[in-house]
Amino acid sequence: MAKITKETAENHIKELLEYIGEDPNREGLKGTPDRIIRMWKEIFRGYDPSQKPKITTFDNGKDGTACDNMVIDQGDFHSNCEHHCVWFWGKYWFAYIPNPKGKIIGISKIGRVVDYCSARLQIQERLVHDIVDMLKEALGSEYPPLGIALVMKGHHSCKEFRGAKKKGIMTSSYLEGAFKDDPQVRAEFMNLVNGDKYEG
Repeated sequence: MAKITKETAENHIKELLEYIGEDPNREGLKGTPDRIIRMWKEIFRGYDPSQKPKITTFDNGKDGTACDNMVIDQGDFHSNCEHHCVWFWGKYWFAYIPNPKGKIIGISKIGRVVDYCSARLQIQERLVHDIVDMLKEALGSEYPPLGIALVMKGHHSCKEFRGAKKKGIMTSSYLEGAFKDDPQVRAEFMNLVNGDKYEG
């Protein structure tokens, strides 16, 4: 697919402004097409492989203490619905149980992976898979984690501000290994997620 120029993209935005009844040449809108293009380069950086985060991992137990307990990270996410090109946003809970012979991941890198995978047109159901796949790849396949899990809870503009106009939270999850097969491990993780009382 041939790449269009920035000028062509700006002209298309001007046409869309005209389509909704606006005058793209009025004072307040003169710089808007350029601003939109620059904003898209930022919020859709997930399409740029050069911005893919470098995920730092460490050999588990190399410092003399091997970790085989649940490691949990949580934070916020923002993405764009591929069906209507409007925001969806919310909170994530990621957890994994490191393999004693495998790798552990730098905790700050998890949020960077969430942000990168979120920075493209998405659906929440696929987003959980994209994030876990990237983190699993970094942790390696020789000694994979004993379990890995991700829960995302999000508000969707396409539901809340148009169409149904109903406020509500969508939950998507990905469970593997001990989180899927061991009810006690799953319950420990889900109790933490559900105890957070996220309302957005």
